[in-house]
Amino acid sequence: MSPSALRRQIGQLLIAGFDGHQLPVELRSLAREFGLGGVILFARNIVDPGQVAEICYEAARLVPDLPLWVSVDQEGGRVARLKAPFTEWPPMATLGRAGDVGLAERFARALAAELKAVGFTLDYTPVLDVLTNPRNQVIGDRALADNADDVAQLGAAIVRTLQAEGIAACGKHFPGHGDTSADSHHELPLVEHPPERLREVEFAPFRAAIEAGVATIMTAHVLVPAIDERRPASLSRAIVTDILRDELGYHGVVISDDLEMKAIANEYTVPAAAVFAIQAGCDAMLICSGDTDRKAAALEALVHASESDELPVARVEDALKRQQRAKERFLTAAVTARPPTARALRQILGRDEHRAIAGEMSRFV
Repeated sequence: MSPSALRRQIGQLLIAGFDGHQLPVELRSLAREFGLGGVILFARNIVDPGQVAEICYEAARLVPDLPLWVSVDQEGGRVARLKAPFTEWPPMATLGRAGDVGLAERFARALAAELKAVGFTLDYTPVLDVLTNPRNQVIGDRALADNADDVAQLGAAIVRTLQAEGIAACGKHFPGHGDTSADSHHELPLVEHPPERLREVEFAPFRAAIEAGVATIMTAHVLVPAIDERRPASLSRAIVTDILRDELGYHGVVISDDLEMKAIANEYTVPAAAVFAIQAGCDAMLICSGDTDRKAAALEALVHASESDELPVARVEDALKRQQRAKERFLTAAVTARPPTARALRQILGRDEHRAIAGEMSRFV
């Protein structure tokens, strides 16, 4: 494989954040040199629906012949990047309290309609963590329930419905972030359960999501000493490959949580973490800040690791095949669609039917 071909393969492993309300020149340059797997939008990138539709349209086509994921964290509650006139959804704990699979499906169908209208193709939802620790503030009401069976049933319903409507879902955060007290944005949380408990509780919603055909699963930046005493889950082959792939039989796309979060960055540089994540079995990595130099350094580290066989080319090719299968499933129609008109957006975003579903969920806040 030529050096330039390798670089453009490596670039597809990155889902990149950026600053500003337009695609920055630096990100376009990075995409020209390496290719790119996708982008993620945050509140800092959003002005209004028309602007979001334009930036999503441009982002999906940033690399000729290689459609990009255009992704967002739109869970509902406090993790929602899209505000009014988009429908503002209550936290997902309301669905658990309602105990109504039909309501979860109606929510997911409405959410998918609004995301698809502006050009998103991947939503980092549902949260599949089981909230067994009431002191867990980072998950808290983002979790569907404190019972594994309820999370599994509702999470699988959301996955099936989102994906039937054309939005790739992402179950998170494997192997489970529900029984932690630390916030992985700031430090490395511990999950101190034996494997038997993990299989019975934490893994159960992920098994259900896998059976529902979930397109992507996001790893957690947590340490699970019973499985791997040294590496956080996102960087652990024992967790990503041995358990998620081999034991649970997951054949979709595994995405690392943001490698700049302090649970990782306090111990590893971003380039080192990028290599470890792909070695572990992740097929894509999130690097969410606007620091283009840091992204380039991570990609250069992956290129070097591949050239030295520290990261086998076969592992890179496996990751790209998984992404290609998922993109063929969800991006074929998206890349041919033009941005909708302002009038068309007004007819979809925040429509009465969607607000009524949000109101029904709000009864269980």
